[in-house]
Amino acid sequence: MASIRTLQTFLSAARLGSFAAAGQEVGLTAAGVGLQVRALEEELGVALFDRGARAVVLNPEGRRHVEAIADIVERWQQLPARRARDGLAGTVVMGALVSALMGAFADALWMIKRRHPALAVTLLAGQSADFMNRVERGELDAAVVTQPPVLLPTSVHWTPLYREPMVLIVPTRPHFALPRAPRDILAQCPFMRFDRRTWTGHLVNEALAQCDVTVNEGLELNSVEAIVELVRQGFGVAIVPQLANLRWSRDRALRVVPLPQITVERNVGLLERRRHNRQRFTQALKDHFNAAVGRAEP
Repeated sequence: MASIRTLQTFLSAARLGSFAAAGQEVGLTAAGVGLQVRALEEELGVALFDRGARAVVLNPEGRRHVEAIADIVERWQQLPARRARDGLAGTVVMGALVSALMGAFADALWMIKRRHPALAVTLLAGQSADFMNRVERGELDAAVVTQPPVLLPTSVHWTPLYREPMVLIVPTRPHFALPRAPRDILAQCPFMRFDRRTWTGHLVNEALAQCDVTVNEGLELNSVEAIVELVRQGFGVAIVPQLANLRWSRDRALRVVPLPQITVERNVGLLERRRHNRQRFTQALKDHFNAAVGRAEP
């Protein structure tokens, strides 16, 4: 009978499309991966890959077996959690926006880890759109992402966790003339734009549309943290989500300028497959934020 290691090797090869790349991931040579895959094929009585000179591609039989094999591996990995007295243990692999780690999600993760010391969480930083594909393929158990502006595949779903208003931030010591009126600030000062191809970039575009102003384009970056730091150093202004754990009111290097016409908010939520074996952990995350909303309502 095939071992769990063999099944993990098969899943790596299926995902990466290369025995060599799979070998680097699981700690084998390309030849070793090939031997394990061939042994699995002999046991199942079917070929799982179409082999080429430079790549291997899952054939229809291989694609048919991926979900069942992934389910076996996930159930095996979940066994430590079932043995744990507190019900949450083992390793969870999550994607998270870096800005989420500076916001409310960091507090939630810290609280859950304190309650469940046997739980290990591996966090990978990146962009929302990249995480969607990795969650769908099963490379990540879940990801904390901005609300998708596109229709999601039927195999995954997104649950809202918390909201961040989009705000205009300006430096207190700019390297340029800073007008008083907010619309003049946007029209005249160097504008640090969040990458317009990203999900958060779409929100910045919506906020600018509500202001009905053409900005003075400065730099375009894909990091909220980098944009905030450039504004702090006086190089421009920006519209960004107001991160929960950054006390901008106490920051002497920047200030928030009210823009009443902006009603856009960044909704941050949890992206996960509709069926997976880390749902007790993801439910704990959702319960944490539901409780926080309940405390805030009164």
